[in-house]
Amino acid sequence: MSRFHGVRVLVTGGAGFIGSEVVRQLCNDGAHVTVLDNFTSGRIQYLQGLRATVVKGDVCEKESLSDALRDQEIVFHLAALPFIPDCYVNPNEFFKVNAVGTVNVMWEAIQSESVEKFVHVSSSEVYGTARYLPMDESHPTLPHSTYAASKLAADRAVFTLHKEHGFPAVIIRPFNSYGPRVTQPYIVPEVILQLLQGDQVYLGNADSSRDFTYVSDTTQGIIAASVVKEAVGETINLGSGKDVKIRDLVKLTAKLLGKDDNVRICCDESRLRPYDVDRLICDYSKANKILGWQPSLSLIHISEPTRPY
Repeated sequence: MSRFHGVRVLVTGGAGFIGSEVVRQLCNDGAHVTVLDNFTSGRIQYLQGLRATVVKGDVCEKESLSDALRDQEIVFHLAALPFIPDCYVNPNEFFKVNAVGTVNVMWEAIQSESVEKFVHVSSSEVYGTARYLPMDESHPTLPHSTYAASKLAADRAVFTLHKEHGFPAVIIRPFNSYGPRVTQPYIVPEVILQLLQGDQVYLGNADSSRDFTYVSDTTQGIIAASVVKEAVGETINLGSGKDVKIRDLVKLTAKLLGKDDNVRICCDESRLRPYDVDRLICDYSKANKILGWQPSLSLIHISEPTRPY
């Protein structure tokens, strides 16, 4: 029998990119899954064919939360405003959803009589650009965007609520994920889309680098955090331990699409972020030690091996 057979689970943001993969894996493992999503970016079609109860609601609405949390045993909290460029024009909403919304969900979970574990999904963006490599959980948190600041505020709220109320919670910080069922124009689908339309790719900072992890691997780490007792109270990174320059990502994608060497990378100043993160590389040794987790799929790049730390 599977470890989640018959377990009642709530996934906030469960119609989103990573959220829908969490729902998919849990359903395949026999869980009774409820999805809470307001569908501002999540898509109902990402849940088609899955035996999940879908509740249209918002983490900023107490009634939605109370209904969705009823009788749940585990909460995976992924609901958030995720796309960094949007935070430049709507910072209040980012803090309302990402920070206050997180407090709302966790407080309702604490007050429930059924929730036994709370897994909060954060972001590597809370670290800012790398001060040392690889980046472990003790790396300074120096957010470079309102999005990142709102996620860090949520992290601290989850940790303090855990301490104040003795409530079992885990904070997971995924580095950049890629894969199917995206909901935003993240860098991997954006590069693919532009290359399918022509031989020019318009980017902001093509010399920045990111640590890419396939979404199914990211999800396996998130789910593992809900069943490992030693994870309670911990902050845990999930990433590949390798970084890829964005311009190298373009070259790899062009090769996979059968493009020749005429692909040009053009700087689009409108895509430049005002305070960009230059480099992210995950140290996932803590996830390996506590969760027994490591990535199984690798984003292979063609122009150079992973650069030394």
